[in-house]
Amino acid sequence: MQDCEQTQGMSILQHGEMVRDFYLDLKGHVTEGAPLRYEWKLPAWATAPALWASLLPATTIENYQVFHDCGKPLCREVDQEGKVHFPDHAKVSAQAWRAAGGAEAEARLIEMDMDIHLLKAEGLEQFAARPEAATLLLTGLCEIHANASMFGGIDSTSFKMKWKHIDRRGKQIAALLALKERMI
Repeated sequence: MQDCEQTQGMSILQHGEMVRDFYLDLKGHVTEGAPLRYEWKLPAWATAPALWASLLPATTIENYQVFHDCGKPLCREVDQEGKVHFPDHAKVSAQAWRAAGGAEAEARLIEMDMDIHLLKAEGLEQFAARPEAATLLLTGLCEIHANASMFGGIDSTSFKMKWKHIDRRGKQIAALLALKERMI
């Protein structure tokens, strides 16, 4: 992970650590009122109590965030134009994590890492019913912010497109989790 680049000048391990650092920044801000250290475009739902109450254990979250791309060195491909691709990297990463003796809860999160970024409206209720939903959503928000810091910031077109998707799904998931919490 240290020797394989996520992007020019940043290893896969450094990327995972950056996602974790963005998450800890957000968590400190929401749960303790700490000032944000990184550049954020925070959606209103990111502070929803139902999300923060639904998170998995802190160690599970940290291992997932740091090692979510651990299989990328195993599936790295370079196309004819020299562009690097990591086909099926979430599945390969989960398999690598399991093979290394990592916890199953972390492997499941790693395997589902891309789900929030690809989530369609018709899969929303099923996604929100997962015990991992809040962790995946908040990590997804941190991933797009960590990536934005490397690719033109939060004003870039790429970030805006990803943010619009995660904001839409985040509102819906936070509402479903709040409803579920009220019913308990």
